[in-house]
Amino acid sequence: MPSDCLFCRIVSGELPSAQVYADDSVVAIRDISPQAPTHVLLLSRKHVDSVRDLGEADHDLVGKIVAVAAELARRDEIAEDGYRLVVNVGRNGGQTVDHLHVHLLGGRPMAWPPG
Repeated sequence: MPSDCLFCRIVSGELPSAQVYADDSVVAIRDISPQAPTHVLLLSRKHVDSVRDLGEADHDLVGKIVAVAAELARRDEIAEDGYRLVVNVGRNGGQTVDHLHVHLLGGRPMAWPPG
């Protein structure tokens, strides 16, 4: 776990966060700069820089993150109307923190195309 990784520091509890879910592989927190009424970041406990660095051994982790996102969407009552899961990959993809995470956005209509 890199000591300079913001999300590793949040996952470890070193930095405070508005945590809404935690288990052995995933931590979910409210985004500090929400882009929708519901904006949750689902963070991998395991440090992986990006989706581009995932391997076959990480398939269960990715499935777990998506399943937790669906659970949180139901909990926040946005599942019925719909929501968006966003994974930014690399600088051109909008990734600003090099740690695997997924954005759960909902509670308002989403435009297309994004960005």
